[in-house]
Amino acid sequence: MSLFRLDASIRVEGSHSREIADIVEREWRAAHPDAPITRRHVGTAALPSTAWSDATTARFLPPEKWTATQRAAVDLAARLTDELLEADALLFAVPLYNYGVSQHFKTWVDTVLADPRMAAGAYTILAGKPAVLVTVRGGSYGPDMPRAGWDHATPWMRRILGDVWNLDLRIVESELTLVGIDPNLDQFKDLAVELRVRAEQSARDHGRSL
Repeated sequence: MSLFRLDASIRVEGSHSREIADIVEREWRAAHPDAPITRRHVGTAALPSTAWSDATTARFLPPEKWTATQRAAVDLAARLTDELLEADALLFAVPLYNYGVSQHFKTWVDTVLADPRMAAGAYTILAGKPAVLVTVRGGSYGPDMPRAGWDHATPWMRRILGDVWNLDLRIVESELTLVGIDPNLDQFKDLAVELRVRAEQSARDHGRSL
């Protein structure tokens, strides 16, 4: 049994997505104390922003005509895909940035999709693999909140991980992580504590399910 873990936060200390993903990992580790973990920190060790375009354009050329950057991008896409295929369970920790998908996570997804094995319309080679997505939001975007519908990341991640890749996906969500930092959110202090407790319990449950 092996685990692949991806972190997309640009922070290490104080990162809520990392902290909650750590709970998932601890529960998984308790059941698999000696199993290997492959880690990919795209938030602090970002992939090249040109990797997707280089790997994609290379597919329309014979290998002997690839440039050095195209060859490197093709190799990177294959390596990223191999990391997913070789793991028995997957864990993604991705915060909401500026109401949308983290550019680091989007670059990673696009580069993976550039591998022929993961191309649109290809057989879903990851189908059924257990996965947990941890996503955190500084504010709150529920139906009764002023910015309801402003979270444009979580639906997209559900679509890619659950519908395109057909992972057996479970999601841990935590909101109001900026309470205590943004004074405008002070009124939600009690709710933030409640949501964090729920998220941590969800992380424990889904960590065991992996």
